[in-house]
Amino acid sequence: MIGERLIRARAASGLSMKALGDAAGVSANMIKKYEHDVSMPSSGVLIKLSKALQVRSEYFFRPSKIKLSAVEYRKRANTPKGILKRIEADVLDQAERWEELNNLWPNFPLPDFSVPASLPDQVSTLEEVDSVADSIRKVWQLGLNPITDLIDTLELNGILVIVTAVDELKKFDGLQTSISGKPVIVVSANWPGDRQRFTLAHELGHLMLHDRLSNELDEEKACNRFASAFLIPSVSMFKQLGEKRHKLEPRELYLLKQEYGLSMAGCFHHAANLKIISESVRKSLIIKFSTNGWRKQEPEAPYPKETTILFQQLVYRALGEGIISESKAAELLVMPIMKFHQARKLELQDAVTG
Repeated sequence: MIGERLIRARAASGLSMKALGDAAGVSANMIKKYEHDVSMPSSGVLIKLSKALQVRSEYFFRPSKIKLSAVEYRKRANTPKGILKRIEADVLDQAERWEELNNLWPNFPLPDFSVPASLPDQVSTLEEVDSVADSIRKVWQLGLNPITDLIDTLELNGILVIVTAVDELKKFDGLQTSISGKPVIVVSANWPGDRQRFTLAHELGHLMLHDRLSNELDEEKACNRFASAFLIPSVSMFKQLGEKRHKLEPRELYLLKQEYGLSMAGCFHHAANLKIISESVRKSLIIKFSTNGWRKQEPEAPYPKETTILFQQLVYRALGEGIISESKAAELLVMPIMKFHQARKLELQDAVTG
């Protein structure tokens, strides 16, 4: 029966029962019956439902059912419940396609996530949080340079990243969860790249610092500290700004943001945490940013958004290896088969000319 999937797809679309019923040519009461598995739509109605909900008809009969475990949100206090429902529905849909692709491979070509053994059992100070960030950079062989593609870095180390675009109102930053024991970080597609990166690094902090923080440390503050230190190691901050500064120029912060992908505000807060600038300088910068309206939108060009193409890559890889068929590849990518043919032809053409 399709009830659960219909509920989820309708939540993701934001349509009411009446609106969906109108689009499918049935009553709102009939939609309710479908969702409660009291009745089953005809093939014609199912096609109309699929079109209205922007899903393939196969979606309703997908065999795997998974649940998000231990969901932790980074959201604003006034985030509407409707948006959260749509986000969860979208994440579940993407996660199920990940799980289905995983099950189709004899040996799925992604590493398992593991917390580095070098991390301390307990972290008692925020300065020690910086050391944890440095330790992870060392284990992951990231050096001290900027991380140009944070999503790719997380995925190569066994953390799935899902980008969701359903939050048009920008009330949601991200969430952390797990699927079949594999850690998952979800980030909004609607924020600038520096905010996405901070969210990704913040959620990584939750994964790495879990059950390690002393009672004196606030976990959210510790994860914020971790995010800044992971994006710009303290050694790099000292090289960029110097050991002690009496003032920081806005253009200087902008250039640092463009190089490392940490917001201008994040950069001066990080500098204050490392005592490169005093608390009074931090406060003056907070006032300056607030007065200029930079707290809502920082000046000049935004940092490029983070994206993920790993799922697409693995679908095409599975197709190339003969693990899946064209129709299954199109289904996993939620593409009409004709559009998939065109996309595949273009990629093959690029490969030949490249």
